[in-house]
Amino acid sequence: MTDAKPRGNEPRGNEPRGNEPRGNEPPGNELPGTRTPGTRTSGPTTPGPDAPVLAVDGLTIALPRGGDRPHAVEDVSFAIHRNEVVCLVGESGSGKSMIAHAILSLLPSGVRVAGGAVAVNGRDVARLRGADLRAFRGGEAGMIFQEPLSSLNPLKRVGAQVAETIRTHQGGLPRDAMRRHVEGLLAQVGLPTPELLARSYPFELSGGQRQRVMIAMAMANRPALLVADEPTTALDVTTQAQILRLIDDLRRERGMGVLLITHDFGVVADVADRVVVLRGGRVVETGSAEAVLRRPRDPYTRALIDAVPRARLRPPAPRPEGAPVLAVEDLRKTFTVRQGWFQPPRHVVAADGLSLSLHQGETLAVVGESGSGKSTLGRMIMRLTEPDGGAIRLGGEDLRSLRGEALRQARRGLQIVFQDPFASLDPRQKVGDAVARGPMAFGTPRREAKAAARALLERVGLSAAAAERYPHEFSGGQRQRICIARALALRPAVLIADEAVSALDVSVQAQVLALLAELRREMRLAMIFITHDLRIAAEIADRVIVLQKGRIVEEGATREVFSAPRQAYTRALLDAIPGRRFFEDPGFTREPVAPEVA
Repeated sequence: MTDAKPRGNEPRGNEPRGNEPRGNEPPGNELPGTRTPGTRTSGPTTPGPDAPVLAVDGLTIALPRGGDRPHAVEDVSFAIHRNEVVCLVGESGSGKSMIAHAILSLLPSGVRVAGGAVAVNGRDVARLRGADLRAFRGGEAGMIFQEPLSSLNPLKRVGAQVAETIRTHQGGLPRDAMRRHVEGLLAQVGLPTPELLARSYPFELSGGQRQRVMIAMAMANRPALLVADEPTTALDVTTQAQILRLIDDLRRERGMGVLLITHDFGVVADVADRVVVLRGGRVVETGSAEAVLRRPRDPYTRALIDAVPRARLRPPAPRPEGAPVLAVEDLRKTFTVRQGWFQPPRHVVAADGLSLSLHQGETLAVVGESGSGKSTLGRMIMRLTEPDGGAIRLGGEDLRSLRGEALRQARRGLQIVFQDPFASLDPRQKVGDAVARGPMAFGTPRREAKAAARALLERVGLSAAAAERYPHEFSGGQRQRICIARALALRPAVLIADEAVSALDVSVQAQVLALLAELRREMRLAMIFITHDLRIAAEIADRVIVLQKGRIVEEGATREVFSAPRQAYTRALLDAIPGRRFFEDPGFTREPVAPEVA
């Protein structure tokens, strides 16, 4: 695991930092450029040595008629120079991804550039057609998307896909030369045994490995500009740190400009030279990362920064008394993965003797990297995945011994909120029916269940009228509130939140976390909070268990584990938290702690 630490504010060669002006750029937090809004720049120009790699000038992107608003982006201007990282920051719907797609001329059907211009190395992207446009994409400008699995061809080996990118822009190479070139690129982005990885299919790789393949493809033709659209959102903290460090290393090595799109100000703090903050398609603030993070001028920017989890260490909770409401003993689970006709199956240990207890009103965080067994643990407790061995006791009753109606009745005391609120709700069912469905299945009269559903929707911050609407009419944060209301409708003793806020914007995330904490106190809920974000675990959990490859490597009170970790693995997770120099609680330890001898 790579220990990625913040770069700090060290200068890069002769590149100006902080609030120093670059070329004709005004100092401080002022918008670059002096153009008249709505005008369009002329055609391609010959870039000088100080010319920007990317110049976005008065960009306006029109949406199809009949929507909520006419424009996705209005009059946006900024520039990126060689060897510079600029972060586009904003909530969902702010126009970040639309700008990225406009730069690569990849806007969806019905969406068009209605004003302004985008120039890369002095060439107006809007004027590129046919072969010139194909040569531009992946040649002068490379792009990394958020979800690599949907960007890679599942039917082609990754080496062949990297080779195809090279062949498109550089022409054919002899077979052995192409193979060596592809393996060299895969090695350069930190993939082990590149000769084996090149022969793998995307589904055989981890999320971090797939993202490294995407970076190799984007960098294959040495672009002057790299556009990275939320490249680490779906990754755990250590993999995120490794990917960000890789992008930064390649930037310094090749001197390219980088446009990084993110909603995480922790990432901004670690990698950005300058920041552009978007709200509703308009720029509300721009400036050096240091100036924007330390002295935000716009209230919206300040609200986004204030919503970043600060990894505050909670004061120690009083030791719970009485019997635990949930006790898990020695859970074990091994998955068998078939690898092909002529290869033996692979056995993956997801749970190796996991034990935990949870008392009423207590929150237990389960943290670890992707593949550590966090979600498998939650699914086994819910009996959605059957364990190979062990016991799950809810209120003293062993759930593994129950079948049929007895199990169904016992499950009322256990409810789960999943990561993706868009996939968790039936799009054809009204929200009120979704919330009332559980109680009605256990005999609650329809009228009573519907009234309770409306009251629950109000309790989670929505209106009673929301009961008559459909899921597509709500934002991601609102849908997650609906999922929470649905889980609480059965009045469970234990609520499991499996990455329940990781898909949400930082401000919405803060609201949902506050709601969960409030409901826990009010209803005396016991809660298991599964997360890869240790900042959130620090804020919400009384106790924490750290999983690595299906085993608990460290556990205890959150304050004790995070302030003085005993295991090197736990310390590596803490060191990978983005933006520590801006958003870290002073109580987090900074001195090395000797790991326990196993």
